[in-house]
Amino acid sequence: MEIFTTLCLLTLYYGLFCLCKLVLQKRDQSCYMLAYECYKAKEDMRVNSDSCAKIVMQNKNLGLEELRFLLKTVVNSGIGEETSCPRNIIACRNSTIEDELHEMDGIIFDTLDKLFARSTPISPSQIDILVVNVSMLSPAPSLTSRIANRYKMREDIKTFNLSGMGCSASLIAIDVVQNLFKSYKNANAIVVSTESLAPNWYCGKEKSMLLTNCLFRSGGCSMLFTNNRDLKHRAMLKLKHLVRTHIGSSDEAYDCCIQAEDESGYQGFRLTKYLTKAAALAFTMNLQILVPKMLPLREILRYLLASLLHNLSTKSQNLEADGGDGVKLNLKTGIEHFCIHPGGRAIIDGIGKSLGLSDYDVEPSRMALYRFGNTSAAGFWYALGYMEAKQRLKKGTRILMSGFGAGFKCNNIVWEVLKDLEDANVWKDCIDSYPPETLVNPFMEKYGWLNDEYLSFLRLDFSQIFA
Repeated sequence: MEIFTTLCLLTLYYGLFCLCKLVLQKRDQSCYMLAYECYKAKEDMRVNSDSCAKIVMQNKNLGLEELRFLLKTVVNSGIGEETSCPRNIIACRNSTIEDELHEMDGIIFDTLDKLFARSTPISPSQIDILVVNVSMLSPAPSLTSRIANRYKMREDIKTFNLSGMGCSASLIAIDVVQNLFKSYKNANAIVVSTESLAPNWYCGKEKSMLLTNCLFRSGGCSMLFTNNRDLKHRAMLKLKHLVRTHIGSSDEAYDCCIQAEDESGYQGFRLTKYLTKAAALAFTMNLQILVPKMLPLREILRYLLASLLHNLSTKSQNLEADGGDGVKLNLKTGIEHFCIHPGGRAIIDGIGKSLGLSDYDVEPSRMALYRFGNTSAAGFWYALGYMEAKQRLKKGTRILMSGFGAGFKCNNIVWEVLKDLEDANVWKDCIDSYPPETLVNPFMEKYGWLNDEYLSFLRLDFSQIFA
């Protein structure tokens, strides 16, 4: 009897030991954001309607049809008059390796200098993990090596360079950090997210490749993370859930967003009509995994019951179910703020409509697009900065970040706000004027004459007209 009692106690103690170990291990795997800094370009990099037209007209391959396409695209893009481009593009000259590295150094070092200057207890020598994502540039030595050299970081720092990941690369970089935090206790990590535009301006006339010239602008962000619970009181956000979906096994999805050469040999980034379908498919698959994690059980049960009743009602009336009028999940039962990647007006409006979001919900993404353009993987943080500057982010609320990338990928992150946030950050000089009364781009007012019918019957040198 005593032996049996002893075995039972040993089993109980062992079970408690394993449980405590699991709990402590899970605590060490937490991922906290301590700070972030977005890049704001200098005045001489500003691109308004006139300078944009000057840049466009340097492309001698463009005819009237292509110019009309660009006019329509820019007007409908949701981009305003204060976005920025690399200096070599503004000067209308091909980039050199010096231009490319100067662009990256300007963005990366500016944001990192500000990040380390913040009132945080973390110095460059205390960084254990460094992840940089730039999809369109991969120099040697790497960008992480340039950073380590500049800030004299430790010899045992773990560095990672992510390329070709597209607009959701910063979320992938955070996933890398989160997984490394499982192996390293009390670690600090930096994620730098930007894109190289200097060598990637498209000079051909294929419409599907001209789109990127209209949308992408200079931008970047540096973020500081830790899994040290002693620093939790300093943290802004806590990572709650992260789900990645990759549908690259589909040829159509793989090809819908791809770097390629056109028929004339000009290199650019091609966006096909299948892009919206691939995005919808990947987003749906991602939410199927994420929704049970982020929504309360009562909302999931309500949705299942309402869907069942709707299907029964539809069958009894011998009608086909209308996807647009069907039952939808109310994501606002588990999420208070939505940070959709500001890749373009159509993307923001499409996701907003599919999720049943209001204009208030998608306002941060629309304003980030209007003020800064599509800054690729850094776009999330300009939208987050807008929420913070507008003092929307209160302790205990949750944020859903949704993004897409070449490959084709969909990545979603849920954050919990750990304290009231109200820093005006990169929006400091203009937040009081946002949202503006209208988002209409002045391109149509200035260059609407391109749509006049009589131009179709004339042979004109448009570069001389714009000059």
